[in-house]
Amino acid sequence: MAKNIRGNNDGSNGENDSYTIAGRGVVDRVTLVQETLNGQHPNHHVVHINGEDYVRANPDSQNSNNVNK
Repeated sequence: MAKNIRGNNDGSNGENDSYTIAGRGVVDRVTLVQETLNGQHPNHHVVHINGEDYVRANPDSQNSNNVNK
């Protein structure tokens, strides 16, 4: 269960093809999306953009925990 997930902006157009989780390292997008859908990262949700699924932090008043800060 990750509290801080960072997008790596490593896709061809700057999208997140992978994410970095502190203490775990780099996780590919497909794996992280599935983990999030399975409830393993309760502070995050999945969004569907241009035919692809991405992980985002749940909305709150802190910018420090956003996937893309």
